[in-house]
Amino acid sequence: MNQVQSRVLKAAFHSLAPVVLAFAPAALLAQAHPSGRGPADYSPSRWDVFGGYSYLSPRATVNTLNPSDQPISVTYDPVNAGAIGSFSYFFNRTLGLQGEVGVHEFGNKSNTGNNPGTEGNNDGFTTFAGGLIARFPMGRFTPFLHALGGAALVGGPIHEPNKLGPDVTGGGGLDLEMPWFNNGMAIRLVQADYEFMHENWGTGVWEGAADINALRLSAGVVLHSGPIAPPPAITLACSANPETIYPGDPVTVTATAGGLNPKYNAIYGWSGTGVTGSGTTASVATESLAAGEYNVEGTVKEGKRGKEGAKPWENATCTAGLTVKAFEPPTISCSVNPTTIKPGDTATVSCVAVSPQNRPLTYNYAASAGTVTGTGSTAAYSSAGAPTGTVGITASVADDKGHNATAQTSLTVAAPYVPPPPKSQALCTLSFTLDKKRPVRVDNTAKACLDQVALDLKQQADAKAVLVGEETPDETAKEAKEQAAATAYADRHKHAHKLPTVEVFAAQRAVNAKDYLVTEQGIDASRISVVTGSSPGQTVEDYLVPVGATFTNDVSGTTPVDESEVKPQVRKPLPEKHGKGE
Repeated sequence: MNQVQSRVLKAAFHSLAPVVLAFAPAALLAQAHPSGRGPADYSPSRWDVFGGYSYLSPRATVNTLNPSDQPISVTYDPVNAGAIGSFSYFFNRTLGLQGEVGVHEFGNKSNTGNNPGTEGNNDGFTTFAGGLIARFPMGRFTPFLHALGGAALVGGPIHEPNKLGPDVTGGGGLDLEMPWFNNGMAIRLVQADYEFMHENWGTGVWEGAADINALRLSAGVVLHSGPIAPPPAITLACSANPETIYPGDPVTVTATAGGLNPKYNAIYGWSGTGVTGSGTTASVATESLAAGEYNVEGTVKEGKRGKEGAKPWENATCTAGLTVKAFEPPTISCSVNPTTIKPGDTATVSCVAVSPQNRPLTYNYAASAGTVTGTGSTAAYSSAGAPTGTVGITASVADDKGHNATAQTSLTVAAPYVPPPPKSQALCTLSFTLDKKRPVRVDNTAKACLDQVALDLKQQADAKAVLVGEETPDETAKEAKEQAAATAYADRHKHAHKLPTVEVFAAQRAVNAKDYLVTEQGIDASRISVVTGSSPGQTVEDYLVPVGATFTNDVSGTTPVDESEVKPQVRKPLPEKHGKGE
């Protein structure tokens, strides 16, 4: 190989090496983040860098002249040792641009006959080409086709120096995608190309021209970088705790991001009514919020410091809903104990009030009569000055938000106990049936009853007695007959000084009984009243009338006796011959 060829070979490798080295870090970076993706979710790359072994089999005849000006023909031998490298940029999943460098400098050293070989005497193949490439990703396998055009630096037979001529390449191959480096690497199982090169070294000795048709077979390693599809966008979810509150309740909103790259910086932001926060959490000032629905907006941006959110997939937003409820009014219930009191007595009012939001409560009391004192859940009621009857008590409670509630209870102020008025009390009854001849005389049997009446009067010094005399119908008739006779006598004897005596049985019995109490027992006559009744019988009914009692209300049908007309009869015994009386 001459010096020109050596320089070309070195230049080719030096131009390929930086490209491979530039993409190697990207492949290694991909290795650091294994995705675990399978063939189904393999994402084609944006950049591919290929490097490997290449075999070249040129077919061409060079017609030239030897120093004796005799025409001779020479051919090229296959190049068994070569190197190839390419880099490709893809616009989408399929189509892209490709640049390629091929170096085939080491061939058969034979230099005999008509096959001078491809080594020595400035011969060899170095190609530079670019064009279109089309790939067809199919899971782990990616077949491809490419068509390239460029230049070929080819050495001529024997003495011709390297000459630059046109080059056209067409072919294809098959890559096997490997899971290594996060699917960042493939093995090119085969690349088969047809290459056409045209060289013209001029006319003369050892010069000439050639149309070279070559078959090229290559294999090697492909490095991928930069997926065609953008990486999955980061996500952000927000939640409020609690989601339903009353004004003034604390609220914390938490943001949870997904898909963040730990090597990048993340910046959080918050917005909304009363919302403050700068990290993954924010707080909401709810004191001044009216009842209703509110939204808290959260954002996160990822990227290199100072460039966060520069790409669409590096931004995410979220929304958390918050419901502010209106304060509910308090409730109250009350009772009073005891429920019935006397005038001037007191009772205790007890209330149970509840604020659904545990707001501070203020109590107030009022009564329809009397007074209630107290500012807490219990109060004292005084009935002083209240009339008897039902008294209504109202308790009200208010919270610090202006909501209030009321409750009613009642008690009864009972009238003072007034004992029932005393009643006339029936005592014993005197019977006047034993003494047939003196049916109005108080006998010994009657005296026993009157003695008891006297004792009752003495024990109750302020009480009085009423003696009710009764008579039989026969006695009433006799009395009426005698009265009629006395009236007739008075009419006939208008100037008579004494009228016939009319015996009034009922009145006389009562008067005689009173006389016994006055004369024999010493009872004040003013304490004893005598009346007649309407019940038939020869009796005197005795009644004790305490202070406050009204006899005529207790016993009806009696008639007062005119004691100026009916005088008491002296108790005289019967003559001895009769053997009766005392």
